[in-house]
Amino acid sequence: MWKKIRIVILLLALATVIQNTWLDKAALAWKDNFYVAVYPINVDNSAKVGEYLRTLTSEDFEPVAEYFASEAEPYQLGLRRPIEVQLGAQVADIPPAPPKDGSILGTIVWSLKFRYFAWRHSPKVNVKPAIRLYLLYYDPANNLRLSHSTALNKGRVGRVNLFGDSAYAKQNLVILSHELLHTLNATDKYDLTTSMPIYPDGFAEPDKSPLYPQHLAELMGGRTPMSENEAEIPKSLKQTIIGTKTAREIGWLK
Repeated sequence: MWKKIRIVILLLALATVIQNTWLDKAALAWKDNFYVAVYPINVDNSAKVGEYLRTLTSEDFEPVAEYFASEAEPYQLGLRRPIEVQLGAQVADIPPAPPKDGSILGTIVWSLKFRYFAWRHSPKVNVKPAIRLYLLYYDPANNLRLSHSTALNKGRVGRVNLFGDSAYAKQNLVILSHELLHTLNATDKYDLTTSMPIYPDGFAEPDKSPLYPQHLAELMGGRTPMSENEAEIPKSLKQTIIGTKTAREIGWLK
């Protein structure tokens, strides 16, 4: 009896995986645009960050939609705006952080916890979102560096670490867009140890001669390579592009 029950459970799990894979491929055919909801979080309950978050409007995230529209043009998707960003209400709770040890089991458990968190903390926006990004804002006066942001393509949710100050607004959108691409199956194209972009896929201009310095950053490469050992963080989306391999990963290029 229990053997039959276990078999049924395994078959249901397999069916769910197959269904999710099919839905994921269907979505990345880009017959429709993706609606993204962004939910601000004042991580430290900072008065300064709280004041900044009260100034945020949907217009502050419009450059992200415009960027994806511009980058998609050469691939002739047939969508005028493949990405639409909606600003949701602030969320009080903080989504679970990924495991520090990076173990497979720990990552699976965290993934489930994160998706459950998103199910519980999704204030309504005008259009039901396909992607939910939780924007964790920190006071730059108390945080000189931020830990890596993370995002999942399963469940299409992201945990994005940002500075809660208008001086970082444009750079914040670069990080947000990078994590957004992760939810659409894009992979990192930089060395996780050195943070240096990996040649050629992490370079915006891999055929440039001389190769250095590069003038732009590949968005998933994370930085603009200036020499073999030096790279700069792009200050805005205008200093980045979506490269060929990334375009193929997200379904823009077959």
